[in-house]
Amino acid sequence: MGFSRVVLLGLLLLLSYAWTGEAEYLKYKDPKQPLGARIKDLMRRMTLAEKIGQMTQIERKVASAQVMKDYFIGSLLSGGGSVPAPQAPAEAWVNMINDFQKGSLSTRLGIPMIYGIDAVHGHNNVYGATIFPHNVGLGATRDPNLVKRIGAATALEVRATGIPYAFAPCIAVCRDPRWGRCYESYSEDHTVVQALTEIIPGLQGDLPKNYRKSVPYVAGKDKVAACAKHFVGDGGTHGGINENNTIINSRGYSAFTCLLTITQSQRVSQLSWSLTRVGMGGKCTQTVI
Repeated sequence: MGFSRVVLLGLLLLLSYAWTGEAEYLKYKDPKQPLGARIKDLMRRMTLAEKIGQMTQIERKVASAQVMKDYFIGSLLSGGGSVPAPQAPAEAWVNMINDFQKGSLSTRLGIPMIYGIDAVHGHNNVYGATIFPHNVGLGATRDPNLVKRIGAATALEVRATGIPYAFAPCIAVCRDPRWGRCYESYSEDHTVVQALTEIIPGLQGDLPKNYRKSVPYVAGKDKVAACAKHFVGDGGTHGGINENNTIINSRGYSAFTCLLTITQSQRVSQLSWSLTRVGMGGKCTQTVI
């Protein structure tokens, strides 16, 4: 009888502990709280290792659910040609990404990872996706509405594979045809490039009238977060040499229009702007952005 009472007491204590754990209020998980309050609450809970992991993006080839869990990885990507299997259908992509996500959600804080992919002229890594012309061809149309519709179509197909983040658009202004990626540029005329950044609301959705600047926004489950690349001066390097020095003043930025139309992210160039390395975290990346 005494043994039974001890077992019963142990079970009650165990249930009590479980109930207490479930009852713990986590402000950062409460969607009713202001965004800033949720971020502040989450940041104060994070260890240094968790913060480092969340700032890290790795290629899917070296990832697994266990890697996501052990190293608190914040983001994954598929580089060019990086696919779950040859001619993989949308279902295979969804299953792969869900498996990675399970690893992320099983961590102490349960922070979901974000998966990104180069969907630069359609969802071009995926077998059977709709492929659109390169930017140089779209630029020849001078048709912002067409480009916006292409962005919307691309976003729909990207989300159909479980991916919420596209590394597009490329907003390079190719000033020298010797640059090997001129086909990624809408035009050598920055005004054409600026006009065709209309692809951004195609990818992300139109901003609501009451939109708060600097707050992340994606219109719905058929839209993706966009990424303006490559900030800044991509395509304008001296002599057309890739990742060389771009000589330009601040008025020459085509990227500013993209920033004003609120892309959710920007990819930094590996070039120099008037001999200042853009990718080193100096004025361009810290002050200008």
